[in-house]
Amino acid sequence: MRIKVIIIGAGIIGSSISRVLSMYENLEVHLVEKEADVGWGVSKATTAIIHPGHEEDFEKHPLRAKLCAEGNRLWRRWTRELDIPVRWPGELMIALDDRELKNAERYLEYAEKNGVPEVRLINRDEMLKLEPNANPDAAGALWAPTAGVINPVKAVIALVENSIDNGVKLHTESRVLDVKVEDYQVKGVLTSRGFLEADIVNNAAGLYSDLVSRMAGIDEFAIYPRRGEYCIFDEKAYPKVTRILHPVPTEITKGVYVVTTPENNLLVGPTAEDLPKDAREDNSTSKEGLSFVLEQAERITRTLPPKSKVIRTFAGLRPEPPMGRWIIKFYEDPWGFINVAGIRSPGLASAPAIAQYIVKLIRNGLDVKLVKKRRWLPYRRSIVSFKDLNRREQNRLIKRDPSYGNVVCMCRMVTEAEILEAIRRMRKIGVKTITLDGVKFRTFALTGLCQGSYCRLRIARIIVRELGVPLWRVTLRGEGTDYGIGDVKALLKENNFYEE
Repeated sequence: MRIKVIIIGAGIIGSSISRVLSMYENLEVHLVEKEADVGWGVSKATTAIIHPGHEEDFEKHPLRAKLCAEGNRLWRRWTRELDIPVRWPGELMIALDDRELKNAERYLEYAEKNGVPEVRLINRDEMLKLEPNANPDAAGALWAPTAGVINPVKAVIALVENSIDNGVKLHTESRVLDVKVEDYQVKGVLTSRGFLEADIVNNAAGLYSDLVSRMAGIDEFAIYPRRGEYCIFDEKAYPKVTRILHPVPTEITKGVYVVTTPENNLLVGPTAEDLPKDAREDNSTSKEGLSFVLEQAERITRTLPPKSKVIRTFAGLRPEPPMGRWIIKFYEDPWGFINVAGIRSPGLASAPAIAQYIVKLIRNGLDVKLVKKRRWLPYRRSIVSFKDLNRREQNRLIKRDPSYGNVVCMCRMVTEAEILEAIRRMRKIGVKTITLDGVKFRTFALTGLCQGSYCRLRIARIIVRELGVPLWRVTLRGEGTDYGIGDVKALLKENNFYEE
């Protein structure tokens, strides 16, 4: 007898859970997402650090500390299996003076308690050997060599693709309207696209997890959005940093990070601004916030690139739970409901371990016997990046498929073949609306110096050709974000404003 499981939220947490649950043959897993594509919520706009776990207070947040350290170790295998862009440069917690260096000793103790290897305090000279672009006037640093940086949306995409290959069903553009409960048991989820039956419901709805929890009759917590603003520099902007840099944390935040992404852009941020509950979609940026992150980044580095080299600014929202405590819990009333809520930093680092923890809750807490599949596919390959190949490999690809010879995005050197592969993969996992952002996050087109001014129309025309839709039906990120380019008369006629 198959047990129907619904996971609400296709972010880094929900997609990790879906991958792990896809290992069991007696589970029928459905991943439900309100957006047009996966990874577009909290996961999309983060610093994307795979934290080692040495910044988590085991006494205050034991589960968070344990799962972060475990997640860091698991990501090393997961990124290899799923071919996810990742770097493992290690992390320097920069202490600007002796007082901060003394405060950093606390995190050395955390590292020992949490089982994080090789963390140690280093002096200024060793710090500058590890990172020549660190502030030369700093007193020293805490060195954590196991820290990594990942592309978070590509990670979600990889997890979902692998989940689908292993039998999970994805439901995009499906906003959860209610959780049905009868006789103290969950019976399913009502979405904007209909009702889905379920025996177990995992609530991984990010910023909306408290609202989903109330739908199931559980009103134990409130989630507040915490906004973080970022600046990202052009790929060719120098100097960069080799390591992950950040200051000694405060009680509120880990501070502004300076990091080189897997795509070779310098990223600085975030701020930490607590917003009211009704501001869950307020991802606006401000002059003050962006100035703050650049000023703070300058404090821990020797030199940043000129501000004129910033090609994009953005803000992300993180779900801040009461007292910073994650809510990972199963319920007997209603039986079958599991909250995976308030997963703030280091949620991304912990995601694989959180997913395995959910399996334990289902097996032990809900007393469900799980049967592993004999044939479960752990591997997935990413879209071939033409830019990263040598000339011989590029020529071989062009001979096999001439569309590799048509470069669509000049900044990132993304070819038509890669665009086509992104569209194919979106269709394969069940994305209902093929969007420009969907292509962007899969290929990194539209993210270069011109931010899509050259290639956006070219990509839109490829979508038109492949889907057989009018150009003005192409959207940036789903309903309400129409690209809106085409014959004006045709647009008017489509909306009954014009007649021949």
